[in-house]
Amino acid sequence: MYQLTINDLSEQDFLTQYWQKKPLLIKQGFTDFADPLDANELAGLAMEESIESRIITNHDNDWQAHHGPFENFELLTEQHSTLLVQAVDHWHPNAAQLLEPFRFIPNWRIDDLMISFSTPGGGVGPHLDQYDVFIIQGEGKRHWRVGMPDNKLKQFAQNKSLLQVEQFPAVIDCILEPGDILYIPPGCPHEGYAVENALNYSIGFRAPNQRDLLSNFADHIIDKEAGNSRYQDPAITLRDSKGEIQACEVENIKLLMQAALNDDALLKSWLGNTLSQPKHEMDLMPPEDLFNSEQIAELLNDDDVIFERLGGTRALYQVFENEILLSVNGENYPLPVSDLTAVKLLTDHTMVTAEQLNSSKNSLVFIQTFTTLINEGIWFC
Repeated sequence: MYQLTINDLSEQDFLTQYWQKKPLLIKQGFTDFADPLDANELAGLAMEESIESRIITNHDNDWQAHHGPFENFELLTEQHSTLLVQAVDHWHPNAAQLLEPFRFIPNWRIDDLMISFSTPGGGVGPHLDQYDVFIIQGEGKRHWRVGMPDNKLKQFAQNKSLLQVEQFPAVIDCILEPGDILYIPPGCPHEGYAVENALNYSIGFRAPNQRDLLSNFADHIIDKEAGNSRYQDPAITLRDSKGEIQACEVENIKLLMQAALNDDALLKSWLGNTLSQPKHEMDLMPPEDLFNSEQIAELLNDDDVIFERLGGTRALYQVFENEILLSVNGENYPLPVSDLTAVKLLTDHTMVTAEQLNSSKNSLVFIQTFTTLINEGIWFC
């Protein structure tokens, strides 16, 4: 539906020259851009209990953040206000199509699609993010300034929901029009204000920090009842000071902890489980009449059948020596390596035909797994 053009750069040129290095203005990244929704539809999503939304106002430089769901939109004034809705790709199939042109970045790195509607002067103020983002201009115009990372730039929180920064020198200063795109790497300060009523689409990327990864891995070890090896010191000797932790003991403890990370099966199981976790609650609608494996195998014989993947689904895989680990929305499914073609189709595309999956119709494990995923409402036909 959307065809991305990155100025005169190939995707690899962009990755080499700009990704996590410097910001880029992409003029008419999408030519003849058509908004997948309008402000009224966005407001409708912001009224839902299960959808994360905010309204930011900045009247007379008094920044206020209000969290949804919203029963009315009195706060969304004619000027200096912004409505933001997170993870719209979970709820709006047409809007979710905006993610597809950016999947030259690995799937596990893509976070979600946030959409904002701003009235003139509306924005969230100068700030910086610790993740990459592409910002697509939809309806209207928005004035953007983007700077380079600066460790001396002071952060402050006039409102605890908004971590803003002081003003900064800009390397990009422009007005975005429909179809224009900004790429902003982590740590680059930026600010955007609507010139007129404007829709913006922000595609953010996951960037877990060490704290989150280690904490999550520890939880996984506990869940799996793994990590039971204990500290040992058969070569211990007498020492002068009883209070000292010696350097060799520190090293032994480090090695004991690293042994858990070196357990490939445990690590890959955790990675699949963790990285495939959806960002927000899934809008699952299982079929009224559940399928059995025989029915799914029969469907794979019908070349006219098309399977679609639910928006917001995270589907990833890892290859071992003799099996594949397919990970979907926090669950792991081991499959034989012979099903790799089918697994790639499911993880790389939001839509796949029965004809394309036909090569795995005789794989009992694949059929059983795919039946489970369809009965959960993650794929549907």
